[in-house]
Amino acid sequence: MKVFGFAGWSGSGKTTLIERVIPEITARGLRVSVIKHAHHGFDVDKPGKDSWRHREAGAGEILLVSDERWVLMHEMRGAPEPDLGAQLAILSPCDLVLVEGFKDVPIPKIEIHRPAHGKALLYPANPAIVAIATDADLSAPLPCLNLNDPAAVAAFILNHQGLS
Repeated sequence: MKVFGFAGWSGSGKTTLIERVIPEITARGLRVSVIKHAHHGFDVDKPGKDSWRHREAGAGEILLVSDERWVLMHEMRGAPEPDLGAQLAILSPCDLVLVEGFKDVPIPKIEIHRPAHGKALLYPANPAIVAIATDADLSAPLPCLNLNDPAAVAAFILNHQGLS
């Protein structure tokens, strides 16, 4: 599987860009998966539901299955967060995994940067950044992509990963 990341400050538009890039890539017949890093606790379950009750009772994993989807919830119970390699090993085979977050993991990534937010560029301190997607004119030694052109961003990623 090819792996490509998106990094940027909170509120920069990472999720929105990924959401717009995925259909550009899948339209080419490629299978895409996403790993998103959450900095805070999150829950996809609902208190009182059977699966929630099983987790509360101490189950380490709960697999919910329907005719439309399945989800595996794994409770950390104090164990350390798995690294990106361990997370990739869980995914079903696909052509490309898009990774949101994981700023410090050395995978090629696009930095999403909006100068209006007043935050400094992650590049050049992060050598894994291979391009910058922005909504402004930037002078940088890396390719600068239009944040509002998901087709161009998708083309860059596919070319970079040898999938075009």
